Amino acid sequence: MTFVIVVSIFIATGSGFLLFFIIKSIALPRRVEGINELVKRGRAQTAIKAAKALLAREPKNADARYMLGKAYLVDKKDDLALAEFKIITESGNLGEQIPEEEFRRELARLFAKNKQSEDALKEYVLLIRLNPQKADYYYEAGKLFTERNRLDMGVNYLKKAAELSPRNPEIQLELGKMLYKSKNVAEAKPALERSLKLKYDAAAYYYLGKIQKDGKDFQDAIATFEKAARDQGFRLRALLERGGCYMSLNAPDRAIPDLERAVRGITVENAQESLYARYFLAMCYEKTRNMDKALAQWDKIHSVKQGFRDVEAKLAQYQDLRSDDAVKDFLSANQQGFMAICTKLIEAGFSLQVKQSRSIPDGGEFVAIENDSAKWRNTRKMPRLIRIYRIPDPVDDSKIRSILDDAKAQNMGRAAVISSSGFTGAALEYAESRSVELFNKEKLQLLLRQT
Repeated sequence: MTFVIVVSIFIATGSGFLLFFIIKSIALPRRVEGINELVKRGRAQTAIKAAKALLAREPKNADARYMLGKAYLVDKKDDLALAEFKIITESGNLGEQIPEEEFRRELARLFAKNKQSEDALKEYVLLIRLNPQKADYYYEAGKLFTERNRLDMGVNYLKKAAELSPRNPEIQLELGKMLYKSKNVAEAKPALERSLKLKYDAAAYYYLGKIQKDGKDFQDAIATFEKAARDQGFRLRALLERGGCYMSLNAPDRAIPDLERAVRGITVENAQESLYARYFLAMCYEKTRNMDKALAQWDKIHSVKQGFRDVEAKLAQYQDLRSDDAVKDFLSANQQGFMAICTKLIEAGFSLQVKQSRSIPDGGEFVAIENDSAKWRNTRKMPRLIRIYRIPDPVDDSKIRSILDDAKAQNMGRAAVISSSGFTGAALEYAESRSVELFNKEKLQLLLRQT
């Protein structure tokens, strides 16, 4: 009786264990084919458990490890998938059920995503050997070569990609970009134009605009950059370039709206594009005599990045604007107001009487004669030729030569030049032994206070 009970218990227990293993074997496929089916059906967690169980029994099973990596990809765990794929490549055994091209393509993508460009490049080169007619492999290899500053190799691979897939706009765009960066404009422009015929892309318009701007085709470049500016990712850069085109055309007033749009779109203040957008806008404000706004832009740049270009020098140059209203009026007035200030300055500061005046680029020209209390005394009242400049850069010797030539042609004995920004060394040296008197920024301030 006891024996029968023991046997019954043993049979029941054994059946339970047997049933457990049967259920487990059904739930977790033991072979790679079953795991692959789970991956295809999107059952990532079950596939991961099954692959790990199989690897526990067969650690060198490359096929199981590949399925584990694929299951991780389905589960959006790319870092774990990459780790498994690297083990496979390091072992040198791809396994019987691993499709090599598919495996290396995924491995290359994962390397590139993880910024392991050298490893990614090696995989794409191997992929090209496996399938030399696949344009995508040349395309990806070309981009990776350029990332490693091998523009020559990058261009060669991209040209091959374009040859294999001539109607692929991304390939044509990348080829155009790389040709532009390698200074091959003759080939870059048609590649970018081919890209745009196939698909709108802000990057293609941006680089095409750069080519037009470099070739001084400013009007076409302005229209092209406007198309690039439709895309949020290129808006700041495209508007900055448009503003630069207008500046090259000596039209700062037309550059200001684009540069103001660029500044309004700044999200990262210390980015190079952001700093240059503010810097060029300040230059335009300076040229159009809107000094308060120019100072505001220079202040912003200085607060973000000290030492950027000549911003500190500009702030020092115009520091008197913050405390001296006379200097501020002189620099900020419109041309009509500026000429009126200059007339008063000459008459009060030099005791001369202005007889003629006219506007000149960046300033004004005046013909004045001495009155009874003139500083320049002579036996007869000789006319003086005076030019007053308000420009951001020091006056050079060419302007000194010019006024002396004009004074001589008009039979004027002496001349004077007043500059809000001083004079170059060459200008000072040239004027030293000649009949022209130079008034720098400090002397100008004294004259303005007397006016």
